[in-house]
Amino acid sequence: MGNANSILTEGETRHLMRRAGFGAPPKEIAKLVKRGLTRGELVDKLLKFKAKPLKVGKKDGIDEVYDRWLELMLKTRTPLLEKLVLFWHDHFATANAKVQSTELMARQNALLRAMAKGNLRQFLKSINRDPAMLDFLDTLRNRPKTPNENYARELMELFTLGVVDEAGQPNYAQEDIVQIARAFTGWRLDDDGNPVFREDRHDYNADYPERGPKVIFTTYGGFGPGGVDFGAAGEGAAEIDRVIDALLSHRDSEGQSTVGRRMTRRLFEYFAWDAPSTALVDALLTMSGFSSTWDIGALVKTILTHDAFYETAAPLHAGGTKKSVKWPIDYVVGTLRLLKVVPKRRKYAGLALEDSDSLRGHLDDMGQRLFDPPSVFGWDWEAAWISSATLLARFRFMRDLAAARGKGKQGFHPEKLMSMDLQSPAQILDAASALLGLTDQLSPDERTALIDYLTDGGAVSALNLNDLDTRGRKLHGLFALLLQSPAHQLH
Repeated sequence: MGNANSILTEGETRHLMRRAGFGAPPKEIAKLVKRGLTRGELVDKLLKFKAKPLKVGKKDGIDEVYDRWLELMLKTRTPLLEKLVLFWHDHFATANAKVQSTELMARQNALLRAMAKGNLRQFLKSINRDPAMLDFLDTLRNRPKTPNENYARELMELFTLGVVDEAGQPNYAQEDIVQIARAFTGWRLDDDGNPVFREDRHDYNADYPERGPKVIFTTYGGFGPGGVDFGAAGEGAAEIDRVIDALLSHRDSEGQSTVGRRMTRRLFEYFAWDAPSTALVDALLTMSGFSSTWDIGALVKTILTHDAFYETAAPLHAGGTKKSVKWPIDYVVGTLRLLKVVPKRRKYAGLALEDSDSLRGHLDDMGQRLFDPPSVFGWDWEAAWISSATLLARFRFMRDLAAARGKGKQGFHPEKLMSMDLQSPAQILDAASALLGLTDQLSPDERTALIDYLTDGGAVSALNLNDLDTRGRKLHGLFALLLQSPAHQLH
């Protein structure tokens, strides 16, 4: 049994850098292992980031902002920040297809960066007022005469409580949605796109006495039959903050923190593996103190230093079943970083490989477009990332990447990443798989098949990688096969 004070092995270091970032090249892994870092020390290092917003030009459209985020992920020295921003972008899913404002989407991205490892209570209160969210979930169209329930529903269903708790019991009733919707009336945007509260557009009890006081959770949440009257301390702009306080005080049918359990589960599933037991969720929640402090960084550290996280490091061929399918963005960015390929900018097309579609186009085909998740539910994870169409899209991208021969950093140049003096097919395979972090992930059968490819079924005993034709056919081909392998699709 390990903990935050356990010294990281080489395999664990590689796994942590892959899941908490976009992977790391062999030399960086070797340096980290040589330092003898503990799990806690390396996670603290990864969490030690200061968030800065994306640099957005006044004339930039959403595609340009998309490209800027891709470039940042490709070059960042704080990969855990980007992985957390991706998580929150999915959790608080907001699509430019509806918002239709590059500025507001960029501002939301800046908020996700600023709060990525901060306090969840403050994060939720900030999301309440986020201009893009106010538009996306119709708070701007929430009127006192006919309150719009969209944000109230998703605030509970997706952002905090979930529909049911760990025991499968309901967390809220329709009446709770109705009452919370009343709290969010009156919020609009000023001429500069900033949130403002309009007294004359708010639902006050005195104007609608037949609706009664704004009371929630009279049935669920552990508050008793009196529930929570979030307007009792005074109606107006502060009501939306009191709603968040009530949500974070909500207790499920087993008396546990509903939000604490749900957020622990979601973050664990994002960084580790799907469907952890309630016992594991509760252990992580207790160890992190998350339900009392709401410190996101502390919860992330607890997850990334726990034994359960490292169970996913075991390769498939050695019985490792707790695997996660890489998100398309993780698949693309991680691979480009490991192979030190920096796509070039093209007019209109943005970032693109040589003689290839833009990265945006490749990612669209794989099923993920930043700033435009498919719905308020965000993207489907795990096996949903893989279909006959999206898997072919992954293969096309890796084919194009392996074939890129551009000058400088715009092309894939294995001769700059590994020794060309290697002649043994086994050593060449070892060097190539090490670059991709697959050293311990390939099965014996896969290794045999790849060596057969290098040797034309045993007809060739050694390869001359200094021969350009051999390098172009065999070494680039080997990388294409490795990039398309099951091991490279999974964490």
